[in-house]
Amino acid sequence: MNANPNGERLRNLYQAFNRRDIETLLTHLHPDVEWPNAWEGGTITGRDSVRSYWLRQWAELHPTITPSELTTEPDGRLAVEVHQVVRDLDGAVLVDASVVHVYSSRDGLFDKMEIRNTPTVPQALG
Repeated sequence: MNANPNGERLRNLYQAFNRRDIETLLTHLHPDVEWPNAWEGGTITGRDSVRSYWLRQWAELHPTITPSELTTEPDGRLAVEVHQVVRDLDGAVLVDASVVHVYSSRDGLFDKMEIRNTPTVPQALG
């Protein structure tokens, strides 16, 4: 990712996600964050809801997200091209795709994220 000052924050966010470090992840999010529920559908609001969502997801899937390029949108939001690989708990690849995550921030924390070019992710396994 480029030298944008928010690039380091985003890099830390993705690293924490890939480590399953929920506490570090949540420190990057605004208390009233709006987050896409790409796995089950819809949107969730608030850190506690995001925590529950990720913990449910990680109990059934093993997603890994690698950011590659950061750009700033005309409206100031940050767009991050990422490569995501989602595996089931036995290691079989369910999704291998590139998407774009778009972030807005408030009070120095990410308060909304949207996903562009969302691939289909299985809702339940087995």
